[in-house]
Amino acid sequence: MKKFVPQILIFDVDGVLVDVRHTYWRSAVETIRYLTGKRVTHEELHHWKSKPGNNDDWRMVARWATALGRRTTYQEARAAFERFYWGTNGRPGNVLREKIIVTPGQMARWAERYELNLFTGRNRKEYSFTFAKWPGSRHFRTVVTMDDVQKMKPDPEGLYKILRGREPDSALYLGDNIGDALAAREAGVPFAAIIAEGEHNYRARAAQFRELGAVALLPRAVAVNAWLRNNTEPCTR
Repeated sequence: MKKFVPQILIFDVDGVLVDVRHTYWRSAVETIRYLTGKRVTHEELHHWKSKPGNNDDWRMVARWATALGRRTTYQEARAAFERFYWGTNGRPGNVLREKIIVTPGQMARWAERYELNLFTGRNRKEYSFTFAKWPGSRHFRTVVTMDDVQKMKPDPEGLYKILRGREPDSALYLGDNIGDALAAREAGVPFAAIIAEGEHNYRARAAQFRELGAVALLPRAVAVNAWLRNNTEPCTR
């Protein structure tokens, strides 16, 4: 078995470092109801998020609403989504429900052994709202948001910006979305999928991640610690 010892850890944000069930997921479901008048479920949400190119929630909402019969542009989807995410007319936004699920202490321990970086589909405003005052953010060497790239995931541009010409297999990318896996595969960066048993469509999503070459399926980001201690490749559930 080939030993895999990364020197660089690259994190996605949503579903990896931050619990977004009550922020992005809730905002997407509320936006679809606002645009179409139809109630949708989290299972349907995961169906749409699993489609390539839907790592951008605004694009996903536009496609989803259009499929439900309400033709929606990207700009319309973004404006509607932000009503619920940021709030409007005195109504608190779902962003206030945001919860970071990795401790600053864990980030510090990772930083003692690895170079830490972030590649997220969030824009800079969304990233800063959550992380600007969080002590763990000081450990990130490079933060790449949607404002820092010409092309969104699944394009690997953000990974290339972080690697800066270094060998792709010197890094490990942790993400929870098909777009993350596709970007990693294109860049040649080993990918660990964050997906817990019991989540919606677990078997189908897990199978997709395996097909895209995920070296591990982990229930949460901190589970990478045990996997790295047993750093043999390949490793799948």
